[in-house]
Amino acid sequence: MQVNACFPPKQIEVRVSSDTNQASASYSAKDIQVLEGLDPVRKRPGMYIGSTGLAGLHHLIWEVVDNAVDEAMAGFATRIGVTLLADGGCRVEDNGRGFPVDPYPSGPHKGKSAAEVVLTVLHAGGKFGGEGYKVSGGLHGVGVSVVNALSERLFLEVDKQGRRYQQEYAKGGKPQGKITDVGPTPPRGRASGSTVSFWPDPTVFIAEGTEFVTRTVLERLQTMAFLNKGLEIVFKDEREGKEQEVTFQYKGGIVDFVKHLNASKEALFSKVAHYEDEDTEGGQTLDIAIQWNTGYYEGIHGYANGISTIEGGMHVEGFKTALTSVVNKYARSKNLLKEKDDNLLGEDIREGITAIVAVKLREPQFEGQTKAKLGNVPMRSFVQKATNERLAEWLEENPTEANKLVKKGLAAAQARVAAKNARNAIRRKTALAGAGMPDKLKDCSSGNPEESELFIVEGDSAGGSALNARNPRTQALLPIRGKILNVERSRLDKMLKNNEIQALITAIGGGVGDEFDAAKARYHKVIILCDADVDGSHIRTLLLTFFFRQMRGLVENGYVYIAQPPLFSTLVGKEKIYLKDEHAKNRFLETHPNHKNDFNRLKGLGEMDWEELKPTTMDVTTRTLLQITVEEAALADEITSVLMGDDVDLRKQFITTNARDVRNLDF
Repeated sequence: MQVNACFPPKQIEVRVSSDTNQASASYSAKDIQVLEGLDPVRKRPGMYIGSTGLAGLHHLIWEVVDNAVDEAMAGFATRIGVTLLADGGCRVEDNGRGFPVDPYPSGPHKGKSAAEVVLTVLHAGGKFGGEGYKVSGGLHGVGVSVVNALSERLFLEVDKQGRRYQQEYAKGGKPQGKITDVGPTPPRGRASGSTVSFWPDPTVFIAEGTEFVTRTVLERLQTMAFLNKGLEIVFKDEREGKEQEVTFQYKGGIVDFVKHLNASKEALFSKVAHYEDEDTEGGQTLDIAIQWNTGYYEGIHGYANGISTIEGGMHVEGFKTALTSVVNKYARSKNLLKEKDDNLLGEDIREGITAIVAVKLREPQFEGQTKAKLGNVPMRSFVQKATNERLAEWLEENPTEANKLVKKGLAAAQARVAAKNARNAIRRKTALAGAGMPDKLKDCSSGNPEESELFIVEGDSAGGSALNARNPRTQALLPIRGKILNVERSRLDKMLKNNEIQALITAIGGGVGDEFDAAKARYHKVIILCDADVDGSHIRTLLLTFFFRQMRGLVENGYVYIAQPPLFSTLVGKEKIYLKDEHAKNRFLETHPNHKNDFNRLKGLGEMDWEELKPTTMDVTTRTLLQITVEEAALADEITSVLMGDDVDLRKQFITTNARDVRNLDF
């Protein structure tokens, strides 16, 4: 899970003329603006990289790295290097075939080097039906040209046929002369390959700056190494105070990936089911690895040409259908399911599963809200047929493991029935209660979910202040007492017996678990409001775990937020200034060197009166929220398991390793 800053929306004034004929009459050719070259990217960067925040900044790295990975998938590159430079730039190098440097043969770009065309023209590349790549990860064919457009400077270096070529680009992707042959490749260097060094333009990335986050880069590179068996990816950080070098290379490929994801859990058995298949006529391949753990959550992660398909798609559908069929057939054949017993449902069999479903195909079709759902229909039957055959063989060859996973499925089925009864009990209780909402919920009057907010407040005393500070039309309050159940270690039937979780489910609406439907949520902002101390941090983590595991649609739709009550306050003259954290306090002291150092450390939400809580934490025009997003499902699953699981040493190692990248630290 990732935390993004969310600031108050700007107020925009829109004036519409009542004389529509007059407005249309003035609309002529002079009103049409043509954006040429890379200008569209500079004008609307969010259309190409998603945002101008940290996610968009790192997207620049992914675009360049994806090109290098495509060379590896095509069988030409064996090594990729990614270096975060001391001056804030990033260098990506590979030992593939190298950018083409010969003159472009025709059209308006005739005579320019092919490398310059790729770097300066949108939708130019070798992935649009030519013979350069059979499969590739590029979604839109705009990759490296977008990086060039949004960089302050870009430097290209190509080694081909014993010669080295160089070209430099200035702000906005403007070439500084033609590509130049600078001599023979250095001795003992790579025989061929490309190096792209770029420096992001700070005037574009104004939201959160241009400083790359080490952890974010490492996680993505490690995933790429898992998905490309044997590929060596070397990461270096040359920035002061962050110097390190890490090499990723996995001879086991996705088998190692599954073991890595299950390292934070207790494996049901040590073996990993693994099979590969190829459809040469259809241009499709698959690589699938499966292992179960003793936990209660499903972790099936799909990839198509190296791209994470967070929303699933045809390959995942085919896998799930076949998995349910194969396990039920095996259970029947071994009399583990009696004749009178119902078949296990897919959700029973998938409890505790960790699976990687990685496919490659010539022309992937992506759909869905995030363009991360594979839509190629033939892939479904291909994966389904291969799984029906190959997984059935694996179960027969590994009876001990097969028996364990069937018995786990049977236990899950019993828990499913118990959870259904518990759900029905909650529904009956809700119906008898009249209005149906928890007694302690102080609801808002608005019936529009898009403008409604639910504050989950730690403790009754804080709830009292928040009640006075809220806008009763759009802001609802739900106080919770103590620490809710750690759902990472509990099945749904046990969860539903917990009073605090019952209150959350009823108040938010939309159901829970597999039944949850974000479209039925009563609030489009669910805001966690806890103290910035150890207990508050723990409660916040428990709540986030619950939302990620049992109401994941809330997180995926960006409905979950963390409130940011300030830690400090001081007086400047007669004006009271609030400072969010230690960093804000230090910045304030730097800009006010003569200020008397009287910061009061605020003692917690329960001791803030409503006059303090309203402007600092609840007023939509002055507050700051942190939005929780799921950027990479496999990584979010792993992090949740590490932080909330039973392995104390692994949790300690994770916190220690990532401490340098923490931007919002709870004291």
